[in-house]
Amino acid sequence: MTLQVFSAGFGRTGTMSLKLGLQELGFGPCHHMLEVVENGAEQVPMWNAAHDGQADFDAIYKGYRSAVDWPTAAFWRELSEHYPDAKIILSSRSAESWYDSFSQTILAVLMDEDNWPAPAVEWFKMAGRICIDRSLGGKTDKESMIAAFNAHEAEVKAVIPANNLLVHEAKEGWPSLCAFLGVPEPVTPYPRTHSKDEFFVSMQKADDM
Repeated sequence: MTLQVFSAGFGRTGTMSLKLGLQELGFGPCHHMLEVVENGAEQVPMWNAAHDGQADFDAIYKGYRSAVDWPTAAFWRELSEHYPDAKIILSSRSAESWYDSFSQTILAVLMDEDNWPAPAVEWFKMAGRICIDRSLGGKTDKESMIAAFNAHEAEVKAVIPANNLLVHEAKEGWPSLCAFLGVPEPVTPYPRTHSKDEFFVSMQKADDM
């Protein structure tokens, strides 16, 4: 099994909905940061190695057909080269709305180091390296984060050939996604999930790592 499709979009751009959607369309299992949380002992060292330039993507994504969210989004360029036949999605939303969501969820957790649960400290450190240092240039002020978000999207659009890239917002639902992947649209509604409250529920799993 190899990655058939992955998203270059940052976390909090509808990635959990996209994960569920891809799985419903037959492209599962789909890798998401939640998988890293749930399999930290195995995944965290591999992502730290990837950050240090020693990625083993085949090991990281063993058993997965698709991938979304961080850490994947931070390695979109390398993944596009490693899996040249994979289709690429850029999950997206307005920069302002992304900042509001990200700052109230992922950033809030990563900046609250004093309250990191002991079993999950290594996961939090890795997530900070990937999400903040690698993806946002280490900057956590609003202006810099929005600039990094816009620059990231612009770079993806400039590098990935247009015929192999779908820019997708969750509000668009199934039509463009299914057309891009060449599969029929389900009769069920497009998934809508991972609100702010749901995010913090999922983060409770890190407490038990």
